[in-house]
Amino acid sequence: MNAEKSTDIYGDPNTVKQKVLVIAGPTASGKSATALLVAEAVGGEIISADSMQLYRGLDIGTAKVTPAEQQRVRHHLVDILDPAERFSVAAWQGAALDAIADILARGKLPIVCGGTGQYISSLLEGLSFTPIAVNLHLRQELNERADREGTAAMLAEVAEFDPATAARLHLKDRKRIIRAHEVYRLSGKSPSQLNAESRSQPVPYSYQAFCLWPERALLYKRIEQRVDAMLAQGLIKEVESLKLQNLPIDAPCRQAIGYKEVFAYLAGEASLSETSDRIKQVTRNYAKRQLTWFRRITEIERIETASPQAAAQHILERICLTE
Repeated sequence: MNAEKSTDIYGDPNTVKQKVLVIAGPTASGKSATALLVAEAVGGEIISADSMQLYRGLDIGTAKVTPAEQQRVRHHLVDILDPAERFSVAAWQGAALDAIADILARGKLPIVCGGTGQYISSLLEGLSFTPIAVNLHLRQELNERADREGTAAMLAEVAEFDPATAARLHLKDRKRIIRAHEVYRLSGKSPSQLNAESRSQPVPYSYQAFCLWPERALLYKRIEQRVDAMLAQGLIKEVESLKLQNLPIDAPCRQAIGYKEVFAYLAGEASLSETSDRIKQVTRNYAKRQLTWFRRITEIERIETASPQAAAQHILERICLTE
């Protein structure tokens, strides 16, 4: 990318906001391959917006970018955490903004790529976060209550103090239901109220966002093919290695899609065939939730193609980087 084009893209930082590209999409939509093609075309660098690719040792089950792909294009926020570490949306946002500033300072185009909707929204909406520290005693109390009374009763209570949050939660969202109670008990404010109060931070960059949106049947076929490939590539052995680390039961990786199901398989709770089917089902469900999330973001332009090459060409034309 020559100096003239660099000026066209970024403009004068003293008068206009600098551009940041965002490529989002559900799992197995081809967004990583698309981002690689775009980054190579413009000399950009990629910032991962995937909550599980942060973790070292979670490679196969997260479809993490390979070392060869990282040689082609520099990636940020990949392999920065141990499997038992926690990383909040606020922490990711801060790290992503630091990476964006670094990339821009070196005259490159930052390309945020991933499917974790909360991460994408934190940038596009300029959310500032009121930190509510985890209280382990309260969390244990709430978990024990959920065991006794069930998540339905606890979700009904969330509906009383925060109808908007309750409407977005499902009975299976135990962790988020408990977190809603936790936030309310610790702050005296509902999660929705805190979110509303956090939306005053100005957005520091000009984000141009795209979302890959494959036809549903094709997306589901890709998910099934991906799960089959992960199992063939050694997902079971990868989880066996994690198991040897004696990670706590609530470690993030133990709850991640694919890993949770294989941990159950290793515990003798399901056959390999049942495990494969279960991973495919929960991955399809996750993809549906991702699309629901991205549908609510008005700043995102949908790209309805199954080809990373076609998607990359569309993006390059839209950001005026090709002649």
